Amino acid sequence: MMDFFIPDGVPESEAMKRVTHMGIGAHQDDLEIFAYHGIETCYESGENWFAGVTLTDGGGSSRVGPYEHCTDDQMKAIRYSEQNKAAELGKYALQVQLGYPSSHIKDTDRSLGVVDEIEKLLRACRPRILYLHNPADKHDTHIASLTCCIAALRRLAEEERPEEVYGCEVWRDLDWLNDSSKVMLPVDRYPQLAEDLIRLFDSQVAGGKDYVRATLGRRLANATFFDARNSDQAKAYTAAIDLMPMLSDPSCTLETFIESHLAAFRQNVLKRIRKVDSNRV
Repeated sequence: MMDFFIPDGVPESEAMKRVTHMGIGAHQDDLEIFAYHGIETCYESGENWFAGVTLTDGGGSSRVGPYEHCTDDQMKAIRYSEQNKAAELGKYALQVQLGYPSSHIKDTDRSLGVVDEIEKLLRACRPRILYLHNPADKHDTHIASLTCCIAALRRLAEEERPEEVYGCEVWRDLDWLNDSSKVMLPVDRYPQLAEDLIRLFDSQVAGGKDYVRATLGRRLANATFFDARNSDQAKAYTAAIDLMPMLSDPSCTLETFIESHLAAFRQNVLKRIRKVDSNRV
């Protein structure tokens, strides 16, 4: 079941027209973890507006503690509500929940409808900056969601595409990327907002997964450990990988794209080891 929520109640066409930044995530709360740079950039901006898109219905969510006995339909309603509350708190231009089961996203044939919906939203909103899952993520639904998004983006003419497309961290960070390939997105302007947005997803936090401290801690660690020689330029960063090369080269698959980065990382590690070893001879 699709859910279209506009926090400030403006007409749908107006809400879409004002979008400048968009995040497309697999699950409720993914956006607040990986696309927070866009949320923060647009928060109380006046000229920049964030649109959130969540692909799945939340029915397969883990449920422990006070949510242990919830049915799938109850969990869907809870997770939809949590996501819309986040959109309201973060002052999004709009929040769309497409409501697909995870199995549809991961199925080659059934995911074609998902690609169609993403294409429609991209054409209607025309975001300048787009935040997606990254191709090294270890969650199958996240990778499937990214695959759907890339397919939709490739249907657009070059002038219709976002100016920047980033793959960001959730279920695997991007610390391993060579520094030259990292895009460091500063996210330290509204620390209380960053915390409150994730805490809104009580159905996920209450069961023993401290996504609040984990997410904020990763961002702090990114700032501290990114540069060994210079002072931190921001107190928190989300690390991302530039996905635009995948759009400029239609033959580039997720596999070949990430393999090139893995090879570069391997070479970097071996180069440093060999350098130290050669100095010992």
